[in-house]
Amino acid sequence: MNPSVPSALTALVRRLRHLEIRIRKAVEAQLQGDFHSVFKGTGLEADDVRLYQYGDEVRAIDWAVSSKGHGTFVKTYREEKEQQVLVVLDVSGSLDVSDGQRRKLDVGRDIAGLLALSAARQGSALGLFAFSDQKEMYLPPGKGPRAAYALIQRLFALEPVSRRTGVGAGIKQALGLLKRRTLVVLISDFIDGSYERELTMLAQRHDLIVVQLLAPRERDFPALGIIPLRDSETGQLRWVNTSSAGFRAQVQATADAQEAQLVNICRRTRTGFVALSTEGDFVPQLVNLFRHRQQSGRRG
Repeated sequence: MNPSVPSALTALVRRLRHLEIRIRKAVEAQLQGDFHSVFKGTGLEADDVRLYQYGDEVRAIDWAVSSKGHGTFVKTYREEKEQQVLVVLDVSGSLDVSDGQRRKLDVGRDIAGLLALSAARQGSALGLFAFSDQKEMYLPPGKGPRAAYALIQRLFALEPVSRRTGVGAGIKQALGLLKRRTLVVLISDFIDGSYERELTMLAQRHDLIVVQLLAPRERDFPALGIIPLRDSETGQLRWVNTSSAGFRAQVQATADAQEAQLVNICRRTRTGFVALSTEGDFVPQLVNLFRHRQQSGRRG
């Protein structure tokens, strides 16, 4: 490493290389090399037009071309061979919650890093949109190792301006950035109640994978007696009896309801979904999701 490179950057590059080696070993040893399927299309994209023939579906008609008066034309499609990838990452304050060692945000960053490094090896274009209740950072899709390392360096250096969550608003902004069909990997804890409409729209227009980040203490809060709890987004402080059965039941019920809402939306829109905890190794679960996505051949 060049001695003129700042020590913080040196440490980051070493960490990224270690992450890349760990991912490659997991893919090759545990997962039989199927990780390349992440970046292959599972849908159809418009390719050309041809004259309408008896039996063609009305919904396939290209009305813009047909309106020119030269006949009725229908769209033809081809199999997507490679997709542009956009990681949409929630970086709001609620992702600071941890299991004592790793925060949800740390897991989210690692997933983004995994995808960036893997996309570089596959020659695929990958970008990043980070949000809170506003746009925090957008990096357009780029190819190659240099783009991957630049993306991860900027992501790990990011200090969000806002700590509040706006999942629906974040999805809406991401939709505005996408000009062609894209594989979107949406990563959040989804501790926000108003995102169903935007998530459904995203699933309809693009190839979507949803990753929910979980911290064990959000579902099974430790019994610590009466303690002050600070809201990670608003900063509001309140005293609660964490040993109370009512408090613990409420915490679990809230977490269950949030996950059930998300699972139901993903099931209804046939969207790939995985819940990842701050505990344990997320790589096998994530890659198995991608493998299932490839085998099921989701069609858009």
